Amino acid sequence: MLARRSFLRIVGGSAGLLIVAPALIGLGARAQSLRWSRDPFSLGVASGSPAPDGFVLWTRLAPDPLSTDPQAPGGIATAAHGGDIEIAYEIATDPAMHDIVQRGTATAEAAFAHSVHLEVTGLAPARPYWYRFTSGNAQSRTGCARTAPAPGSAVERMSFGFVSCSNYEEGYFAAYRHLADEHPDLVFFLGDYIYEYVTPGDGRVREHSDGVETKTLSNYRNRYAQYRLDRDLQRLHATAPSLVTWDDHEIQNDYADEWSEEFEEPDIFLERRTAGYQAFYEHMPVRPSRPKGNRMRIYDRYAFGDLAEFSLLDGRQYRSRTACYIPPDGGGAHLENDQTCPERRDRNRTMLGMPQEAWLYKGLAQSKARWNVIAQNMMMAEFGENTRGGDQKFSTDDWNGYPEARARLLRQIEKNRVSNPVILSGDMHSFWTNDLRPDFSNPDSAVVATEFITTSITSGSPPQDSYAKHLPFNPHVRFFESRKRGYASVDLTPDSMTTRFQAISDPTDPNATLSTLETFIIENGRAGAIGA
Repeated sequence: MLARRSFLRIVGGSAGLLIVAPALIGLGARAQSLRWSRDPFSLGVASGSPAPDGFVLWTRLAPDPLSTDPQAPGGIATAAHGGDIEIAYEIATDPAMHDIVQRGTATAEAAFAHSVHLEVTGLAPARPYWYRFTSGNAQSRTGCARTAPAPGSAVERMSFGFVSCSNYEEGYFAAYRHLADEHPDLVFFLGDYIYEYVTPGDGRVREHSDGVETKTLSNYRNRYAQYRLDRDLQRLHATAPSLVTWDDHEIQNDYADEWSEEFEEPDIFLERRTAGYQAFYEHMPVRPSRPKGNRMRIYDRYAFGDLAEFSLLDGRQYRSRTACYIPPDGGGAHLENDQTCPERRDRNRTMLGMPQEAWLYKGLAQSKARWNVIAQNMMMAEFGENTRGGDQKFSTDDWNGYPEARARLLRQIEKNRVSNPVILSGDMHSFWTNDLRPDFSNPDSAVVATEFITTSITSGSPPQDSYAKHLPFNPHVRFFESRKRGYASVDLTPDSMTTRFQAISDPTDPNATLSTLETFIIENGRAGAIGA
């Protein structure tokens, strides 16, 4: 254990660096003797995976975060530091860090770009904690984390936000700042945390630093680092714990398991996926279940007392190949009907992979929570685009490309009478509220769940009219709006879920303002959302 620390800011020295009192050197003497000329905590801090007795704390040492040297990620040459770097951490019950309840050391692993994934235990349930890291003469910003309520305990209220699709080149992350201002208990990142490509032409608001599409580990590391340097994203991560899943742009647009949108050989594409998954791990506050080659489990379940159970899904890694995967036009999302692509209806096709499906069904069937929330990456509701010939075509990339898998899930929800099932989704760059039923062909069949889709943080969307003209043929869509960027914010009580679609004024304005576009309420025991 450490004695209490005192810190003295360097006057006229490097911004954010500290001189550490000699008492600190007792813990990890070599690590605390490091002297940084640039802030090694440039990428901020984050917390995640909240449990009743703790959480995961994250940071990454990166004094030169956009270093292009693959042998020195973040500007740290492993040989110069002898590999892993030990850093100190403190956890307190107050934001001023006066009441320290836990302190110790964490390992910044050289093999993972000197990132830290510290699993903290031994804390009290259902309360906030504040934390910070120290390395030599440098100290991180202070972050706030929260423990989950004790299992089965009565919870009267919680709040959370969910976000998706933040393309750095298409705007500023003001939406993250506004969500941080709400001080939610939890934030869900539902995919496309980064974008792998470079926007062509003159449409860029900001530019990706390396100017190339990410394909190597060094590329992916720099892309994540550039996003993590954004002050609004840093603030959100420092304000609330997060649960993170991915979609496609963390690796490549519209990929499906080992199948590339561009018809690359699987072995070649999986090398790229290996790099992308490792960089994801290095920059996310996830449990230290390290990637194993081109595989990494991220789906998991989180309970918050008796109020809510959250199932966080992985809708990319295990899915069946895209239906009608035929060059040159069938490598990613494309529109098909049952005549042109009967494969779409194959009952053996899966969006989640059969092991994840079984895990999800078992968890939903056994849940005792009042609300059961499934957080995942893509639109679940059926949405058909009508053609001049009168038939409907469906996207092959979202759940419409896997309709039998969707029906299996919704039938399980209905069969097991899952309490208040709600689906949170991203990807669509637009706000949606949808009724979900096992049989979408029968508009009079029972609604078994509600889906809320958040719009993008910055990424552009198709014109409103291009989707709106199809709404009369999709009566289960209760609300649709594609012209706004922003996020969704939720207040949850035993009696109701209130979801607000929060829209920013202009994604190209770093000082964009916020307004509530629409509010929906789900009442306990009654499937389907109603406008507030």
